[in-house]
Amino acid sequence: MQPVPSPAKTLRPVEYAGFWRRFVAWIIDAILISMVSFIVIIPILGLVGIGIGFGAAYDEPEAAAGLIMAAIGAYFLAVFVLEVAGWLYFAIMESSEKMGTLGKIAMGIIVTDTEGRRITFGRATGRYFAKILSGMIFMIGYIMAGFTQRKQALHDILASCLVVMK
Repeated sequence: MQPVPSPAKTLRPVEYAGFWRRFVAWIIDAILISMVSFIVIIPILGLVGIGIGFGAAYDEPEAAAGLIMAAIGAYFLAVFVLEVAGWLYFAIMESSEKMGTLGKIAMGIIVTDTEGRRITFGRATGRYFAKILSGMIFMIGYIMAGFTQRKQALHDILASCLVVMK
């Protein structure tokens, strides 16, 4: 364990959050995000699907084709909105006074900068989008958290962040 300055400028030992604790926090967040996604996407796609069914039922190929294109557009719009919502969820929660998402809070871990301070929204945003790199090659960027000295995943290293026990 290495000392990390606390807000009172005194040193305290820090315990880095390990891979499995972080993984369980991610599972909790994924479940919450999936529930919200389900609540948002299913009614939208259901309404569009009903419209497609009515268009096809009246044997109007042009109307059915238009409704199919509308369904595809609605799907991509919903995916875009959910991606933006996911980014905002992680960036806002990790840069807030809570310093972590609901999953991290449940697991008793927080995200800090390398000095033990709360991260900014910009740094949280960079960390979020750096997760794309972490997942690119067989999730090796995530697996790194199990093997690096300070239990940092690739996105933590790129954003100069630590995930530690609260």
